[in-house]
Amino acid sequence: MATTTTGRKPIYKHLYFWVLVSIVLGAAVGFLFPKQASEMKWLADLFVNLVKVVIAPTIFATIIVGIAGLGNLAKAGGLALKTILYFTAMTTVALAIGLIVVNIVQPGHHGGDIALNASQADATLKSASTAETGITGFILSLVPKSFVSAFTDGQLIQVLVVAILVAVAVAGMGERGAKVVSAMETLSKVMFGIIKIVMYVAPIGAFGGIAYTVGKFGGSVLGKLLWLMGSFYATCILFVIVVLGLVAKFAGFSLFKFLRYIKDEILIVLGTSSSESVLPRMMVKLEAAGAQKSVVGLTIPTGYSFNLDGTCIYLTMGAIFIAQATGNDVSIGVQIGLLLFMLIASKGAAGVTGAGLVTLAASLQAFEAHSAIPAVGIALIVGIDRFMSEARAITNVIGNGVGSLVVAAWQKGLDKDRLREVLDNPDSVDVDDLLAQQTGAEGDDKKEPVAAH
Repeated sequence: MATTTTGRKPIYKHLYFWVLVSIVLGAAVGFLFPKQASEMKWLADLFVNLVKVVIAPTIFATIIVGIAGLGNLAKAGGLALKTILYFTAMTTVALAIGLIVVNIVQPGHHGGDIALNASQADATLKSASTAETGITGFILSLVPKSFVSAFTDGQLIQVLVVAILVAVAVAGMGERGAKVVSAMETLSKVMFGIIKIVMYVAPIGAFGGIAYTVGKFGGSVLGKLLWLMGSFYATCILFVIVVLGLVAKFAGFSLFKFLRYIKDEILIVLGTSSSESVLPRMMVKLEAAGAQKSVVGLTIPTGYSFNLDGTCIYLTMGAIFIAQATGNDVSIGVQIGLLLFMLIASKGAAGVTGAGLVTLAASLQAFEAHSAIPAVGIALIVGIDRFMSEARAITNVIGNGVGSLVVAAWQKGLDKDRLREVLDNPDSVDVDDLLAQQTGAEGDDKKEPVAAH
């Protein structure tokens, strides 16, 4: 991966500047014109859907090229094992931290009385009733109904499985396989070219997402549920700074410098409430920071299904909050059982708005007989789910970025000198230029790779 080390660009030429301006304008419109703003969600949906159009084929092509680039299946298997072990450990920690904080702060015992309106939970519970939960459901959800449905149903985990199967088959085809890899590289370039175009719409998506959130919900439900929101945001910050900070330090880089490096992506996620909206950009940035392409190609897509740290925090905190608010005592043993159940239920949860709420509802329905937590209690937090989805998505993105670098270092696929250089001088990486190089627009022979790993 090449980077451009041209002079510092004016601030108005940076994507984060326009996204930040759009967020401020969106909040202002939401407060001043709530009725009109509540109709603007389609702007955010349009941007997210445009990104989702290219995510599945991008992941498919990238994983095939990445596994082929590792040289042998044993090495690919070792990378996959390390990735799953790391992600399982992090999501377990996230679930545990959420459980600990919600028991200490007890947000369900604070704030005003909240009426339990069962009708508010109907749509969520209906969606949750079709969700696959438990070990059997999780395993079945890995396999698509058909090759094409893996791409049309919007399940990234199924795209991942199909891509790995194809990559393994291609790896055993010799010279013929090399032609397939070449075709996948071309497909990847096309997808990154589309991504570069779509990113021009990011400020519009951020504007619509924030305007809708503020205009639709305003402060009507915030007062009563402020304890839950405050404790959830604080827990996400605690997880990022303490847990991911220590993990990053152990891997040899500064978390805060990394956060500065991905500030554009964090702002886009803040505006759109979708971690999927920045998946391709994260892959490009991590490669530019010295992570081996084959490692990034496997860890980032896998992380979007297996390493949803923010969603895990939300699941345990949301479940116990509902128990507290409805006057149900849940023993420590049952809470641990719920944690283990959610460890499976959280895998494969999509990184888009609303997936966390549906996953929580599905978990409560499946575990209701054992936990005494009423599934209909999901109605208590339906109103503020949108406000909490930003923190979920941002935590997911940061966790996956850190995780990818950690696994790359573990795999000896990380150029630490390059990483240090990029984190010290984040402006040396021009994502627009990198996306242009991904498409081959400037000629593949004009740029040298960062380093051979």
